[in-house]
Amino acid sequence: MTAILSIEEANNILDGAEEIYSATDITEVLNQLATDITAVLSNQNPVVLCIMNGAVIFSGQLLPLLKFPLSFDYLHATRYNNTTKGGQISWKMVPQQNLEGRVVLVLDDVLDEGVTLAAIREKVMGDGAKAFYSAVLVDKDINMSKPYQANFVGLTIPNRYVFGFGMDIHGAWRNLPAIYAMKN
Repeated sequence: MTAILSIEEANNILDGAEEIYSATDITEVLNQLATDITAVLSNQNPVVLCIMNGAVIFSGQLLPLLKFPLSFDYLHATRYNNTTKGGQISWKMVPQQNLEGRVVLVLDDVLDEGVTLAAIREKVMGDGAKAFYSAVLVDKDINMSKPYQANFVGLTIPNRYVFGFGMDIHGAWRNLPAIYAMKN
């Protein structure tokens, strides 16, 4: 586990970062995502799964915009564990709801390489879901093919480390209303 940043270290990170999407940009994208998701899933009564911890703010802001019945649960699968490099997938919590025969919508904060989301799709479908959809707040442009592409994408970000709006840097700054990127 990574040590907790001091207030000074956290503030230095933010001071050295660049805002790439404002809170207003994110609000507009959330409204568009809600419209797009509603068009596809409004008659499906899906199980919506929030990927912890990063997607908690994204999910909390998006769910009230979805004007159709749904069930809600979460799972916790990560490759980062408060670091800035992805590693082995760690399954910390699986959904408690029965997914058999259900349409599932997974909400995630960022689609980096697609490894985690591909593994989540495999797990969900292996648990008997009849269909799998995913929505990501941001899709990182990594100039490589990914094993999984999201059905609904809010924003595209450059291949830089980003934080804010649920995404952390060394465990800090998930609470920012905008999205920031580390300067190259």
